[in-house]
Amino acid sequence: MRDHHEEARLDALYQLKLLDTPASEGFDRITRMASQIFGLPVAAVSLTDRDRQWFKSRVGVEHRSIPRDKAPCAQVAESTQPLVIEDFQADACYADSVLGRAGTRFYAGAPLVTSDGYGLGSLCVLGTEPRKATEAELAALVDLAAMVMAQIELQHAFGRIDPVTGMPTRNQFRDDLMDLERDHPGEHRFAVVVDMAREDQISRITRALGVARVDDFIREASQALRVALGPGRVAYQVGSAQFAFISPPGVEELAYVSLLRSSFETMHATSSVRFVTNVAIGVRSFVIGSVSADDVLRGAASAAQDARNADGAIALHSPANDIAHRRQYGLLQDFGAALEAGDQLRLVYQPRIELATGRCLGAEALLRWRHPRLGEVSPAEFIPIIEETSLARATTQWVIDAAMDQMAAWNLAGIAPVLSVNISAANLGEADLIDRIQLALSKRDLRPERLEIELTESAIMDQPDQALAMLRELAEAGICLAIDDFGTGHSSLAYLQRLPARIVKIDQAFMRNLTEAAGPDFVLVETMIGLAHKLGYRVVAEGIETAEAAAILTQLGCEEAQGFWFARPMEATLFATWLVEREPEAEPERG
Repeated sequence: MRDHHEEARLDALYQLKLLDTPASEGFDRITRMASQIFGLPVAAVSLTDRDRQWFKSRVGVEHRSIPRDKAPCAQVAESTQPLVIEDFQADACYADSVLGRAGTRFYAGAPLVTSDGYGLGSLCVLGTEPRKATEAELAALVDLAAMVMAQIELQHAFGRIDPVTGMPTRNQFRDDLMDLERDHPGEHRFAVVVDMAREDQISRITRALGVARVDDFIREASQALRVALGPGRVAYQVGSAQFAFISPPGVEELAYVSLLRSSFETMHATSSVRFVTNVAIGVRSFVIGSVSADDVLRGAASAAQDARNADGAIALHSPANDIAHRRQYGLLQDFGAALEAGDQLRLVYQPRIELATGRCLGAEALLRWRHPRLGEVSPAEFIPIIEETSLARATTQWVIDAAMDQMAAWNLAGIAPVLSVNISAANLGEADLIDRIQLALSKRDLRPERLEIELTESAIMDQPDQALAMLRELAEAGICLAIDDFGTGHSSLAYLQRLPARIVKIDQAFMRNLTEAAGPDFVLVETMIGLAHKLGYRVVAEGIETAEAAAILTQLGCEEAQGFWFARPMEATLFATWLVEREPEAEPERG
């Protein structure tokens, strides 16, 4: 029974992650107060380990620890009661102890006790002369010991131990890696991040079974991880369903990755939620001391995300992917400033041509970003990032306002093309989007039929009911609707029939090999044009780069096209000039 209690006491001590940590002014201040109250040269916050007394804080002593055997602080920890030794030489037990032989004659210690009743050690004072402890001194020592425990609990509460799993957290991972830098600089290790489930999987479990079931799952996973790592190894909880650990020294990469894969396959096979979650593991190789703790953890977490995105169980950290992720994050950070800067974002305009007559019927407004440091950033790079964040709303509003300002300016110049503007799937959740569009039109005295809203087929099918309701409202407001990137989504014919759109735009991916008459792209485009016409849509082909492709589309009955063969996207003034100069040339073809 006593052995069991001692193991539980040691476990409570180890869970706090205090042993062998650097000195802290919060503890040192209390230790100095104890020394001053007793007027003694030596005081310490002493923690009772398995075979030593380790000093978290000390005054008047150089060494960091002494053997536990015959150490009075061990008695205080075991009994959880204050102890006073008035004269070591008169005490049969302690006269021959390490402290006794070093000249200590007086000792007073007050216990450091957890809320569960486990003694961690003591706050003690020592002197080289025999003496008594007054009642007031002893009471003050007990109060100071309570302050030490409050400091420990405060440190524990501020992100050191996860309350659900009892595992050390990201903050402790950072501190422990700093300790490794001090003790094992230059050593090669692997950092491993284990992502137990995607956010949507956690959300699904929460909605179906409640937060308590999620806690049970995380707790179960943490216990399985502890067992898999074995004794003496530490795992950390670094996210809601993410764990991390450091490899032992001297392991070889391929063998270690193989071991991780087999271990976690076994863990997942026994998980109670294995059918609704999947594990992704990221591994980062690093040399201790050459990379910051935050960067080590970030790199391993990034590799875990790579594993998840690739539907693989495990992935090694890729410096190239890491650079790309960091660039994406940097662009996201900078884009908010770009929206407010006034001189970084602009719209360019790509004409849409009626194939039968050669007339320009309108243009598509395309967002461009000239970064002050990076120069022109491709919209293919920054738009997908923006669409996944809260900046999607502000970006769409910027585009709508800029596009309508340009339409109003063209009106004054006697130019009136239909202008097409893209919105994203993220905008479908904005209840006031249609009101904002109508207000923007009204403020500039623009007719709604001059505006065309484009939404990709994939975005529509991501939220079909929401999309259908919004598209119906836009159509009722007199705004033309277009389904962009047609053929790349997974919409059903029954659903397409319900959409109040007037136009489908066939994605440019189908135009690359269109000139091969017997090729699959030709057959697909021919089929899509026929299908769109039967559903009542007007067809626009994107990405036309040759006269031959334009001719084939005309023969297939495609009404409009856009692409480099006709014109590249142009600045507003160039587009206006191009339009004025082109119209007379196209006039004879109308009759």
